[in-house]
Amino acid sequence: MRLQSFAQGAWFSGNGRGAVLSHAITGETVAEISSEGLDFSGMAAYARTVGGPALRGMTFHQRALLLKELALHLKGHEDAFYAISRATGATRKDSDIDIAGGIATLFSYSGRGRRELPNDTIHIEGPPEVLSKQGTFVGQHIHVPLKGVAVHINAFNFPVWGMLEKLAPTLLAGMPAIVKPASQTAYLTEAVFRSIIDSGILPEGAVQLICGGVGDLLDHLDCQDAVTFTGSSRVGLALRSHPNILSRSIRFTMEADSLNASVLGPDAEPGSPEFDLYVAEVAREMTVKCGQKCTAIRRAIVPRGVAKAVIDALRVRLSREVVGDPGTKGVTMGALASHSQLQEVVGRVRELNRNCEMVHGSVDGLDAAEDRGAFMEPVLLYCDEPLANSEVHDIEAFGPVCTVVPYKDSDEAVLLSQMGQGSLVSSVFTRDDEFARLMVLETGGWHGRMLIVNRDCADESTGHGSPLPNLIHGGPGRAGGGEELGGIRGVLHYMQRVALQGSPTTLSHVTGKWIAGSKQQRDDVHPFRKHLEALRIGDSLVTESRTISMEDLEHFAEFSGDRFYAHMDEDAAKANPFFDGRVVHGYFIVSAAAGLFVDPSPGPVLANYGLENLRFHTPLYPGDSIRVQFTCKQKIPRETEDYGEVRWDCQVFNQKDELVAGYDVLTLVAKRGADAA
Repeated sequence: MRLQSFAQGAWFSGNGRGAVLSHAITGETVAEISSEGLDFSGMAAYARTVGGPALRGMTFHQRALLLKELALHLKGHEDAFYAISRATGATRKDSDIDIAGGIATLFSYSGRGRRELPNDTIHIEGPPEVLSKQGTFVGQHIHVPLKGVAVHINAFNFPVWGMLEKLAPTLLAGMPAIVKPASQTAYLTEAVFRSIIDSGILPEGAVQLICGGVGDLLDHLDCQDAVTFTGSSRVGLALRSHPNILSRSIRFTMEADSLNASVLGPDAEPGSPEFDLYVAEVAREMTVKCGQKCTAIRRAIVPRGVAKAVIDALRVRLSREVVGDPGTKGVTMGALASHSQLQEVVGRVRELNRNCEMVHGSVDGLDAAEDRGAFMEPVLLYCDEPLANSEVHDIEAFGPVCTVVPYKDSDEAVLLSQMGQGSLVSSVFTRDDEFARLMVLETGGWHGRMLIVNRDCADESTGHGSPLPNLIHGGPGRAGGGEELGGIRGVLHYMQRVALQGSPTTLSHVTGKWIAGSKQQRDDVHPFRKHLEALRIGDSLVTESRTISMEDLEHFAEFSGDRFYAHMDEDAAKANPFFDGRVVHGYFIVSAAAGLFVDPSPGPVLANYGLENLRFHTPLYPGDSIRVQFTCKQKIPRETEDYGEVRWDCQVFNQKDELVAGYDVLTLVAKRGADAA
C-alpha cells in the first residue's frame, strides 16, 4: 500500500520510490510513503483562502458541534482503526489510549466550546478596563481567529491521539490545519484521516494531510500561521530555528522528549499503600505503549533506604509481563513501533549501562535484522551515584526503560528532580502533605504538570502518564517550553489577543457584550417579556424604589436563621470598623432586588440558573431604600435548543445613588415560537 497525502481537496500519491514502513510485529512491509511532488505552497494558500473563511464563518458553538459529529463518526469506525493499530506493536490497551483517547478529546472540546465560549466568533477575555475618570474611554481584551494555517508535525507513538488532540482546539478556534504525522506509523493516521474526509463533516479546506516530509512548507508560512511539533528535541530545535520561523515570528509550540521523574516520599515505607501504588505506577509507565510515551517515568527517585525494596518489587512486577504479538492470548506487552526505534532504544540503554547497573532485563541479542519484530523486554537500571553521573539525567531511552535513582534527604530529592532540565510531568507518591508542598514549591518550575498520589485519590487518579484535555500538556526546558490542551487555553493559542480601546458603546457593539457606560435602550415592554431574538444588548429597566424597614430585616433574620451580629446587635455592629449600626442582610438585598425587577407572568424567561460576580459595595441600613438598574448584557443562543442564555447586569442603588450591590443574573430565555410553558 502506498500512503497518500490529501492536498487542496484531493488525494495525492507521492512521486518516487518512497520509504518503506514495516510491521512492528512481523517485520513485513506495511506501506510506502513519499510526499515528493506535493505543492506545499499551494496547500498553505488553499488552507488560507478556502478552509479559513469557511471555519471563520461559523461560531464557536457551530464548530463545537462539528467536533461532536466528527467524534461520533470516528467512534463508529473504531474497529477498523484498532485492526490497523496492531501493526504499530500496540496491545488493545495501548490502542485504547491512542484511538479512544483521541476521540474522547474531540468530545471534550466540543462540550467545552459550548459551555465556555460564546455562540459568536469573538472571545472576550476578562472584564473591561476603565481608562478614564468619567468612564467614556475603556479597554477590553478579546481574541479573534488567526487568518492562517496551523501546521501540526506529530510523533510516531500516538498516531491518532496526537492528531486529534491538536485538531480539536485548532478547528474550534476557526483555523484550518495541515497534519504531518511521523512516517513510522503514518498508515494508521492516514486511515483515520481518510475516514474524516469521507464523512464530509468538515468544510472544504479545513484539514489537509502530508504523508512524508514537509518539503519547503515552512518557507511559505507567515505571522498568521502556527506550527506545532511533537517529537525529539533535536528535530524540534532544528524546526524552531528555521529562518522563516524566526524572521516572521511564527508561533511555534514544541512538545519534546523529557526525563520525567516520579518521586517516592520518605514516608512511604514498604508495605504502605503509597509504596505499593508507586511500584505499580512505575511498572505501568514502563510497559504501557512499551514505554513509548513522552510522559513515561524515566527516573524513579526513591529514598536510599528503600531503593533495594523498590527494585525487588519492580522485578516481581516486570517479570509478569509477557512480550509478544498482541493478538496472542496472554500477551501483555507488544513491540516498539519499528525496528529502527528498537535499535535507538538499545543504543541508549547501553550508554546508560556504562555508569548504571542493569537490575532487570537485557538488550543482548536485539541487533537482529529488520525482518523480525521490534520486541524488547522491560529494562530496569540502578544509578547508585546520581549526582556524579549526569547521563541518567541526560539520556532518554524512549522505550520500556527506567532508572531507579536514590536520594538521601528531601533537599537531594528536590535537586535530582530538577536535574532533568525540564519535563512534561513529575509525580510524587506520598501521604506527607508537607513533603508534597515542598516538592511543588521547589520543583514546580521544572515541570508542566505535577501529580500527587496517595491512598485517598489513587482509585480515581488518571495516572502519571495521562495528559487530559482540561489540563495543559507541555513543559519547560528540555520538554520544549510549549503548551497544548488545557481546556480553552489550547483554543486561544490559535487566536490573536487584541487590546481594544474606545467608547463603551462602540466596544459593546464590537464585542456583543454590554459594557457599563454604553447606551441603554428602554421601551414600554419589560425585558422579561421579550423572546431571545427580540432582546437587544443594552435593553434596560430602571425599577421603582423600595424602602427597607427594621421589620424587613428582622423578618428575614427569623425566616432565614441568619442572625449574624452585624444584623441583630446595634452596639456590636457599631464596633465593627465597616458599619455605623445594624445593617441589612446582603442576601435580603439580592432577594428584594429580584422583587423589583422580575416580571412574574409566565413568558420567555424560563429559569434563573445563577448569579456571578456578586459584590456588596455600600452598607444598607434600615430606613434606606433601593432601586435596580437591570440591563441585558450578553446573549448566547444555543444551536440545538429552543432557548438561549442571557446575562443581565444588575446594579442596586440606595436613595443617595450609591452603588449597594452589583452582580450578573443568568437566565434561560425562549426563542420566538418556543413553548415557554
